Amino acid sequence: MRSPAYVRVLLCLLLLLAAASAHAAQFQPPLPAQLTAAPSAAASAQPAIQESTPAPVQPAQLTPAQPRLAPPDPNEFRITGLGGGSAQWSIVVLLTLLTIIPSILICMTPFARLLIVFHFLRQALGLQATPSNQTLIGLSVIMTFFLMQPVGVAIYNDSVMPLQQGKITALDAVTRAGVPMRGFMSHYVREKDAALFLEIAKEPRPANINDLSFRVLLPAYILSELKAGFQIGAVLFLPFLVVDMVVASITTSVGMMQLPPVVISTPLKLLLFLMVDGWHLLIGALMRSFY
Repeated sequence: MRSPAYVRVLLCLLLLLAAASAHAAQFQPPLPAQLTAAPSAAASAQPAIQESTPAPVQPAQLTPAQPRLAPPDPNEFRITGLGGGSAQWSIVVLLTLLTIIPSILICMTPFARLLIVFHFLRQALGLQATPSNQTLIGLSVIMTFFLMQPVGVAIYNDSVMPLQQGKITALDAVTRAGVPMRGFMSHYVREKDAALFLEIAKEPRPANINDLSFRVLLPAYILSELKAGFQIGAVLFLPFLVVDMVVASITTSVGMMQLPPVVISTPLKLLLFLMVDGWHLLIGALMRSFY
């Protein structure tokens, strides 16, 4: 007996559904063992917790760990006496010193006298740009360092070292540093210049020039250095001025009106300066004037 067609269709659908369910069950991932075992473990442990309650444990007294301090650096520069010796105040003081170093170099050292003399020498030789300004400034700085080295050593020993060791404050260090500088400037200041600024400042005349205040000593010293530099420059001009006059008179007498005298006098002045070893004589005279 043949079954109807719709019965065959229903059988095919049932077979397809059975095959699909079997295929899905085959590829379904199993649950982890920990998740399946957790409820049973929790259920078994709960009665035990309810039956016996352990005694409370006293928490241990924990002491905070003390930070390990690094050993102090012997080369560290720290300003004490300003803001508890903090690094911020040290930076402020050092930056302030860096900004006033050019003024200190000009007003409290022989730098001004040396630079004026070197510029006068260049003008006397008739050279406009040789040596250059950078060369003359560098030479003046080196000569200033040579002259001020004993003063710098005294300032370092009396002021900087005690400050780094924390024995004195920054203000005491500044006061101590002023003593060697006062001795150096007082040795080269003129009494006439000191009296001028004493009169302007209306300060009483001290018994000794070493007792002058820095308000009077600084302008008097720079004025004395300017005068000394111009005096040395005027003396340097005299031999070269003679050469210029001789060359100008000779060129005029022979009728060489079209030839500038500078063209002939400049090589002659350079030869004269080199023949007498002018740099050696000039630097030696300048250095001996401070000793």
